[in-house]
Amino acid sequence: MTPKELVKISNIIGITAIVLLVYWVFTFITIEVFGLKVFRENMTETFYLSVLGILALMVGSLIINVMFNLTRIADNKNSDSNNVKSNKKIYFALLVIFPLIAGILFGGDYLTSSKKEKMLIKSAKSIIEKNVINSDKLVNYSFSEKYINETSNILEVYSNTDKNFPSVNVLVKDIINGSPVFLGFNEYKGENLKDTIKPQKSDYIYKTTQVEREYLDKIFSGKSKEIRYSNHDGEYELFYPYRKGKKVIVLYFSEEQRYGKLGS
Repeated sequence: MTPKELVKISNIIGITAIVLLVYWVFTFITIEVFGLKVFRENMTETFYLSVLGILALMVGSLIINVMFNLTRIADNKNSDSNNVKSNKKIYFALLVIFPLIAGILFGGDYLTSSKKEKMLIKSAKSIIEKNVINSDKLVNYSFSEKYINETSNILEVYSNTDKNFPSVNVLVKDIINGSPVFLGFNEYKGENLKDTIKPQKSDYIYKTTQVEREYLDKIFSGKSKEIRYSNHDGEYELFYPYRKGKKVIVLYFSEEQRYGKLGS
């Protein structure tokens, strides 16, 4: 292989490595900024290793060019003109790939989220239907140590039943000093009770956003039976209303799915 051929090959490798690096950085930044859920765990490690590999290719091609100290110069104006036209097409094709990558990432995120929503709703429905007796006990809410302990035990069973729901809470509506509030109970609340101290409602207030409060108000007032699903930055939430007669509770299932992140 002649030096000229080596230089040509090294140039191709170097340019390809640079393009791949730009696309990969663009992909990674897009995922981080918009919290897209396309790649699974260990993305950060994969990103660093792939960047090192691409840089190694770039350095290798640069060393070859420096060693042979050769430069490609066009022989005549015609070839220059043809190269300019050809380069424009190449640049245009390279630029078009950016929105294509973005479209694939956002499309993949949407499909992932939709699939996750269906799976979580199906799992929640299965857990509740197979534990009707316990679910009915949760609906009979009254703020007492007995209810808190019983709820804690039931939720422990729920959270251990399905790996998609490591965290399950029961949300109820109550009143503290004349103000309506939402209380939340989980499997750990019962463990924190002491025989000498009576539980206080204020210790169980469930913090909500305005959107969540509006949703829960509609559920507890009987104006809606809607299941609410949301996801943000790898954290999935499912509000699943459960009714028995006029009584209603909301089972809150949550799961935090790890996706590769800078600093993770």
